[in-house]
Amino acid sequence: MDENTQALAHSIGMRVKQERLALGWTLDQLATRAEISRRMLVNVEQGSANPSVGTLLRLSDALGVGLPTLVETPSSKPVKLTRKGKGAELWTGEFGGRGVLLGATRSPNVIELWDWRLQPGEHHHSDAHSDGTEELLQVLEGELTVVVGTETYVLSESDALCFPGDEPHGYENNSSTELRFTLTVFEPGAGTSHLRHGSETPTS
Repeated sequence: MDENTQALAHSIGMRVKQERLALGWTLDQLATRAEISRRMLVNVEQGSANPSVGTLLRLSDALGVGLPTLVETPSSKPVKLTRKGKGAELWTGEFGGRGVLLGATRSPNVIELWDWRLQPGEHHHSDAHSDGTEELLQVLEGELTVVVGTETYVLSESDALCFPGDEPHGYENNSSTELRFTLTVFEPGAGTSHLRHGSETPTS
């Protein structure tokens, strides 16, 4: 991992551990609730792993917080400025593509803003997010193929698409040129999953 990635991984690890301890959960209890291995969780908390977006979503949902809580520096100010190149790079592609979380509104109804770049041949597929999640994107450059459940949509520059994020979906660049698109994700009730699932402590 480069220096920036290492710093982000360390920060994520600290936040995951902080949220876990605040709930009084053991490593095994959180790993079970998040459906990840104990070894992966240990590596995340130690900052020695660069967790995937899918892993972060599992952890944030299990902990009852929104994804931005794990990757952004806590702030009591209502205004948060993200300068160019300072977003949280949470996904990198095989050929240099990247998914950067630029910012998000506060819980419980979180809206995330992402900047995505996919090089030719790259793709990112996601499991279904929490119930009620919706996604809205617009293509800035290139051609984007979006798969939502069993449906496929091909978008050109300036095309936009809104779709349910609570079913499996994915973004693909099947063209020969670089693709860039902006994405917003609306997750209602982020940070309240522990209330929806009950307040009992999970068993290991």
